[in-house]
Order: sequence, then C-alpha cells, then structure tokens
Amino acid sequence: MAKKKSKKTAPRKLLPFTDAIKKSEEVGGRRHLLLGNGFSIALFPSFFTYGTLFDRAKRSGDLPKRIQDVFDLLGTTDFEKVMEALQVASQMVQMYSKKSPKLAAKLAEDAAKLRDVLADTISANHPERPHEIAKEQYASCKRFLTNFENGSIYTLNYDLLLYWTLMQSEVQPDVSSDDGFRDSENGEDYVVWEVQNSDRQRVFYLHGALHIYDAGHELKKFVWSKTEIALVDQIRQSLAKREYPIVVTEGTAEQKLDRIQHSGFLNRAYRSFSSIGGSLFIYGHSLAPNDEHLLELIDNGKLRAVFVGIYGDPDSATNKDVIRRAMKFSTRRGNRRPVDVHFYDAASAKVWDGEPDEEEG
Repeated sequence: MAKKKSKKTAPRKLLPFTDAIKKSEEVGGRRHLLLGNGFSIALFPSFFTYGTLFDRAKRSGDLPKRIQDVFDLLGTTDFEKVMEALQVASQMVQMYSKKSPKLAAKLAEDAAKLRDVLADTISANHPERPHEIAKEQYASCKRFLTNFENGSIYTLNYDLLLYWTLMQSEVQPDVSSDDGFRDSENGEDYVVWEVQNSDRQRVFYLHGALHIYDAGHELKKFVWSKTEIALVDQIRQSLAKREYPIVVTEGTAEQKLDRIQHSGFLNRAYRSFSSIGGSLFIYGHSLAPNDEHLLELIDNGKLRAVFVGIYGDPDSATNKDVIRRAMKFSTRRGNRRPVDVHFYDAASAKVWDGEPDEEEG
C-alpha cells in the first residue's frame, strides 16, 4: 500500500513592521510594547546571551563546579532552567528522603547562589558607558519606541539599555520616559518610587532592573545626575557590599509570580500589564513557559490583538515553537472576546539599525 505524501504547509508570511503598525491602527485603542531579552541581544550579543553569561560566570570563579555540572547534565546554558531544576530537586528530596534535610537545603542554597551569580555576571559584563551605543542607534531605538507613545512600555530585561535610551534627551525624537520614580524629599543622591505617585507611570520593569533597589523603608533607583558616578559603577559598588537589586530570576512561572506579589513595585507593573487593552507588540521574547505568569494575563485581559516579532526564518524549529505558543492566545479565550494574533518581521522594526527613516533621507 502506497504511503500518503505528507502535506507541506506553506511558509508563513511575516508582516513588515510598518504594516503591523497600520493593522494595529485598525484595531483601535492604545498600542503597548513588551520587550524581551532579544531587545538587548540585538545590540550586544556578546554580553546578553545565556551562553555568553555562562562562559563568563565560569571564568569568574564564582560558579561552583557542582553547579556547572548541572548545566552540563541538563545540556543547557539557561540559568533559569538550572535554577528551576535545583529548586525542584530540593523539593523532591524533602518529599522522598526526609532523612536528608542537609541535601535539600544545599540544593536550595545552590539555586539561590545561581541567582546571585547571574546578577553579578550581568553587572560585571554589562557595557560600561552609554556612549558605547552610537547616537544613530539611540535615534533608531527611539523612533521604534515612539510607535507606543499612547500606551505603555513593559520590559523583562534587567540591563540598562532601555533606560540609557530613554535618558538620551539630546537625541531625537522625544519619548516619554516616566517610570514612576521621583526626587526624594530629603534630597538624597538617588530617586524613589512610591505607589501613590505612580499614576503617570508608563515604563514598567516587570522583572526589576539592575539599577533599582529595595532599601527596606523605600525603593530607590540609581541615577547619574545626582552623583555623576556611572550607573554601572554604582551597581557594582552595591553588589560588592552584597546589596542586590530587585531582579526576578526565579526558575518557574509560579516562583516568579510569588516574588512579584511580595514587591509593591513589581506588583504594580504586573497589575498594569494585566489591565491593558488595544494592541500589544512583543519584541525579542520567545513566549517561554517560565514567563507564563505574565502571558496568561493576555488570556484574561482586554487586549484585542497581539503582534509577535519573529526574527529570522519563520519556519525554523525555534520560530515554529514561538508561533505555536503565540497562536494559543487566539484560542484560550474561546469565543469570549477573541484575540487576533499576527506575526511581524522583527528585523524590519530596525530597532538598533542606526539608519534614518527613508522619509528623513
């Protein structure tokens, strides 16, 4: 009996970014942006990929050999996957071997150690100064961000690239950059965040950032204008004192959500993301399960359309996984306020290209 030939699916056609923007105008309402790690990798792949961070953590001597062996065992350089594995192993030991409390505690300790190593490594290998990014690249990024002026910008990244871009006041075009921080009443050399003063906030660090710290009685953000000390240097000084920034590096979506719910600053960002309507553009994010705590808000929220950026061949195995996960947005609500899902060519957004728009010459 002859075998049936398998049907080949036609290659998926991606919208150019400008067409995606026009389509979102047909949807109406506000247009919002969610940035993932691809936003930073697109500019500095030598700093922000997990493979690079893992290699540098090993060379630093801060990553114990036993934890390196876990990376090798799992065949990954993804810090979050290893943290999740260590945390699950700790829980399993507690369940199956109640006579081994020290082993369970050691596994949990290594998961926490890895979280700190990640923060240290990102800081130690972060670009040193804002001028390492060309003004033309800042201008390209700001032109990209102006597409979301009537909505909010959400980022999952800990690094300073978005903040540096928003602070380039001498580079056009202007982009609203209110992240909710204000001068402290006591004239301190940092700025503070208070929920009662965050009503105009439109930039949200969903998983925290390297320059934002919980000082117990207040939440503070390092700024250059108060001290004339580079932010990277201020961050490293704090880390050297084992004072860690607010960064969500827990392994699973459930653990991340627990961390978010115990921080007023993070919870404010989470609630803001849950309430948005209109359209959401996703750039540089793979919709991985460990961020399901945020992605499921799309199912329960008021968004009418989601535009997902795809980098490279849409028929590659990696991008097929992204597309498959994105299509769930259109089905999980059922017939209740369905979400339209579209895919655009991430490269066509020209986020860091440094090239002027055609109409600008």
